[in-house]
Amino acid sequence: MTSVIIASPGNDAAMMASDLELEGVEVRRADPTELRDMALMEVDALLVVATRGVLTPDLVGACDRAGVRILPIGDADSRLVSRFGLSAPLPYDTPAWRILQLLASPPPAPDAAPRRPSRVLAVWGAHGAPGRSTVAIQLAVELSREGGRTALVDADSVAPSIALQLGLGDDAPGLAAACRRAELGTLDAAELSRLSSPVETSGGTLEVLGGLNRPSRWPELGAARVRSTLAACRAWVDETVVDVSAEFEEDDDPLDPGAPARHAATAAALLEADAVVAVLSADPLGVSRFVRGYAELRHLVGGTPITVVANRVRPGPLGIDARGQIRRTLDRFAGIEDVSFLPEDQRAADAAALHARAIADVSPRSPLVSAVRRVASGLRPREEVTAGSSRGSSRAARRLR
Repeated sequence: MTSVIIASPGNDAAMMASDLELEGVEVRRADPTELRDMALMEVDALLVVATRGVLTPDLVGACDRAGVRILPIGDADSRLVSRFGLSAPLPYDTPAWRILQLLASPPPAPDAAPRRPSRVLAVWGAHGAPGRSTVAIQLAVELSREGGRTALVDADSVAPSIALQLGLGDDAPGLAAACRRAELGTLDAAELSRLSSPVETSGGTLEVLGGLNRPSRWPELGAARVRSTLAACRAWVDETVVDVSAEFEEDDDPLDPGAPARHAATAAALLEADAVVAVLSADPLGVSRFVRGYAELRHLVGGTPITVVANRVRPGPLGIDARGQIRRTLDRFAGIEDVSFLPEDQRAADAAALHARAIADVSPRSPLVSAVRRVASGLRPREEVTAGSSRGSSRAARRLR
């Protein structure tokens, strides 16, 4: 006899259960919040309403281990359904014979193309507010638009701003809470989903782990904690975009070599990243600061790919040929031949600040949005990064592990 669990409240689900029972199916009703306690090994299928709070990675994993077929029903989140590779949601008035027919048929074959491995992308920039956070937000929106589940993490221990720019409160648990659980070994995908703040954007839902609400709390973002958290993010989402501060290394305290480093969070994120987006401000001072910091960045991350992005490009401070000036300077003094350019769009930036939204949400036709989209599509996938490549100076790597 076929046995199923229907995890959906309401009269519609009750009518579906009655129809299935008339066809000889053993039906159990369950509250969606009680699914973790159900004996999945004893049923053939789970009919569940696909919402973020119910259809979690833990539940899908438990059903896979028990060999239980999942059929979404009712008003489901289509993005969530496609993310887990499930069939289209069934309306509540679906005939019982049709449900039995679906259960008797083999599940849909997985896509021929393998799932792209998850990545961690760090967004860094030199001193002087070159627009790291703005670029990180826009980059996360565009990566989400490509179909992957994306997280945005604020690991800036000096001036965190992601939560403020997206209109989130600064009292959310965020990265600090995730780091504490990572140290205890209790951080998993379900816990990350609980600690994060979902933000709806034009590209999809961003899972945001906000930063510290006071910079004085920087010791909570220890290197080991941050790296463990980002490692857990790989099993949680497809793309993790990390906003970091400008400073990433300082000398060890000679009186206490084991003391936490002030900028350990930035260095840890850069060492954990599969690729780095390095942002510079397109003005003489910004270019000069970037050239000085880039040498240290390259020394730290070793062979990790770095995409250089010139932000706020305009003809004023660098003359008419601003792009040519930047290209020649970076080539001569830093050996950088490939540069992406983001035009200045002050009106779009002001609108985003006014509404506390991503620029793509308030000014979708902005040339800045198009330029970031090109940067996102041009980032090297993780598969191209050589496994075991040299990452960082030996001194920094030893100190951060």
